[in-house]
Amino acid sequence: MSDHAPRLRAVEAFPVEQDGERYVALRDPAGYTSAVVMLPVALIDILALLDGAHDIGAIQAEIARRDGELVAREHIEQLVAALDEQGFIDSPAFAARRTSIDRTFLVAPRRRAQHAGGAYAGEPTPLRAAMDRFFAPPDGPGPPAAFRGGGVHGLVAPHIDFHRGGPAYAWAYRQLAERGESDLFVIFGTCHAGMEHPFALTRKDFDTPLGAARTDRDFVDALARRARQDCFGSELAHRIEHSIEFQAVFLQYLYAGRRDFSIVPVLTSYVHEALARGRRPGDDQRVAAFLDALGETVAARGGRVTFIAGADLAHMGPRFGDPAPVTPAELSVIDREDRRMLAAVEAGDAEAFFECARRDNDRRRVCGLSPIYTLLRAMDGVAGTLQRYGQWPDPQGVVSFASVVF
Repeated sequence: MSDHAPRLRAVEAFPVEQDGERYVALRDPAGYTSAVVMLPVALIDILALLDGAHDIGAIQAEIARRDGELVAREHIEQLVAALDEQGFIDSPAFAARRTSIDRTFLVAPRRRAQHAGGAYAGEPTPLRAAMDRFFAPPDGPGPPAAFRGGGVHGLVAPHIDFHRGGPAYAWAYRQLAERGESDLFVIFGTCHAGMEHPFALTRKDFDTPLGAARTDRDFVDALARRARQDCFGSELAHRIEHSIEFQAVFLQYLYAGRRDFSIVPVLTSYVHEALARGRRPGDDQRVAAFLDALGETVAARGGRVTFIAGADLAHMGPRFGDPAPVTPAELSVIDREDRRMLAAVEAGDAEAFFECARRDNDRRRVCGLSPIYTLLRAMDGVAGTLQRYGQWPDPQGVVSFASVVF
């Protein structure tokens, strides 16, 4: 940050109402600060001018031109200093913070359970008890029956917080518990913060309160060699992303102490980028090469492999950029449009799935586009069955999700 032209980092901003007052909340999707800062909506105009192009004087002048009021220089400086202290300003202090956090992650042999104690219980006993309840009717499918085999080749499971969507996970993972025969799980996750590369691998094991999910490093390295691209250039995205972590927790819940297994964590971010460019995902040669390499690596390994997509569906409402809360009538529309897209998923048709998003330019902000598309391509036409569809309505934003078993 220049002392004269402060720049707000690329962070999430969303409306919040508390005690009858309206605020704008700032949150860092990259996770370099855990703080959520709530600011009066009157400061929005100043925040918009923290763009690295306006010094303090220029910010004062622009606000005065718009509102006819001179904001004291020290008030703007105090706001910038407070945001910088919390890690929201692109400054030397933030650069040092980011370098330290990144280095700590990269040298660690295992990825810590970033969301334990927050999105789910951080201790084994309460976590297992909570996950047991996810299977309980009427919302859950009932506890898994005895293992009977028969093969589960793939899952689409949610990545919404467990307390919001736990039973929907159970509808997918019960089938895996009863029928899954694999000892390797390739997990495709959404990268919510976006990535420079379409895919990000990591060799790190994933810690969970139920023990570490071991990553198959030989598979990861073989896949990276065959893909002929930088598969680790965006590895830092794994540090806080929850979409793979939550699947690792569920796999540990099912198999820890019962079956040896390993995972291949693959973060994905390329379908939204293709939509923005008016292209199809396969037009990117890196995507085509990675998918080919994945198929070759699975074939070369032999044995049974299950693909899992950690993916949610619609994100609508003020928190996600819409002007007004979602009405009951709009919830019905979301349901109908989601199910139309899920029909393509059940058919195992990756291109029809993409076409559903392209047709309305992803109006519903489906954050699972990349992992689901990747899974469908990896499954190569295998059909699935929708087990559960759900919505978590909230005054500020609605999220929908589903469980599909192949």
